[in-house]
Amino acid sequence: MKVVVTGATGFIGRHVVGSLNRRGIEPFLVIQPDTRTSERLKRGGAIELDLREESDGTIFTRLGEPDLLIHLAWGGLPNYRSRHHLEEELPAHDRFLSELIHSGLQSLAVAGTCFEYGMQTGALSETMETKPDNPYGQAKDALRKRLEKMQAEYYFALTWGRFFYLYGEGQSSNSLLPQLERAVKQGDTVFDMSGGEQLRDYLPVEKAADWLVELGVSQKNNGVVNICSGEPISVARLTESWIKTNQWNISLNLGAYPYPDYEPMEFWGDREKLARCLDET
Repeated sequence: MKVVVTGATGFIGRHVVGSLNRRGIEPFLVIQPDTRTSERLKRGGAIELDLREESDGTIFTRLGEPDLLIHLAWGGLPNYRSRHHLEEELPAHDRFLSELIHSGLQSLAVAGTCFEYGMQTGALSETMETKPDNPYGQAKDALRKRLEKMQAEYYFALTWGRFFYLYGEGQSSNSLLPQLERAVKQGDTVFDMSGGEQLRDYLPVEKAADWLVELGVSQKNNGVVNICSGEPISVARLTESWIKTNQWNISLNLGAYPYPDYEPMEFWGDREKLARCLDET
């Protein structure tokens, strides 16, 4: 199977590549220009490509006419409220994916986001209406709808993996766990954070990557699938579990920062469809 991965050097991308390698698949990588790259680029296993640039119509051929594209690339994060997502990222990704589908791409797996659900609370199911509340969620939601509409004209299998909260190696230095690790290394005895009462759905990035790969390589038309644990946990409790597991000598200063205004206090993913799709693969 020929597999292409965009965003391959990113947080999720490097774990998706690892998951494919463990299955005996060496994917072809699409890398943003000026990104620090590996030997794979030099030996022809990757290509530098700016998705925001106009294409000459040969991208599908240049990518080796893959059987599956796992599309993870997206710029402008973690600034979820920037209009950049709607004004630059959305048209660029729409144009890129449309060209590949028009050229014959048969299977596509794309990284979505729980922010497509907007400010809805509780267990979030794929059958719920999307109500994105920030430009990032709005752009992703619009791209998904565009792809679903294209399925009426072109045959291709679509998996839209709606990610919730991931943690692990390679995540942004501004994320919760890296900030906590940095505080410990600096010898801090107190860690400032929000009140920590918000309920979230957290998942190790390695597991999320494995599940997206499994859904993608099945080449089935899975549609929207929540990539989640299905188990709500408070941010304070999760942080305390990291401290206990690693035997760190640091305490939490809860309430030092306000809660984010771009997400509800309590939400998590319904993983019933994910479990069903994984069983079927």
